[in-house]
Amino acid sequence: MATDHHKNIATFIHLSTFSRFIIPFGNFIGPIVLWVANKEKSEFVDKHGKQAINFQISILLYALIIGTISIPFFIFKVFNGIDFIDFNGFYDFHINIGRPSPLLYITGGIGILAFLGFLIELGLIIKASLSARDGKEYRYPLTINFLK
Repeated sequence: MATDHHKNIATFIHLSTFSRFIIPFGNFIGPIVLWVANKEKSEFVDKHGKQAINFQISILLYALIIGTISIPFFIFKVFNGIDFIDFNGFYDFHINIGRPSPLLYITGGIGILAFLGFLIELGLIIKASLSARDGKEYRYPLTINFLK
């Protein structure tokens, strides 16, 4: 049975991932520091710490994959539409907007998927912190277990 103190620590481990909005890589630094300092005190804290860190590493891996997939679409679009803006002095300035490329739709779709993934990530972090607060174990979906 987890004590209130252990529940609070586990909750803060999950919530510390939001520190990335203030500190670069805070989503890794915060949970790792809290987990390492408290993993020996409670199995409950240890499990929640591992889950939070595994989830953040998995999210980073998924973001790198999505980014790697979408980069060629950006490059093809940029080099295909090099004459997008014709600037011949202030007298003869015009922008040529033709039909959008299908690559633009694919890139936009990947961007929308990335944004939806971000929103789902935020929701899962909140759900995990609420489970920790209530003393329940929580397993993030689609998480690769790097730390066992």
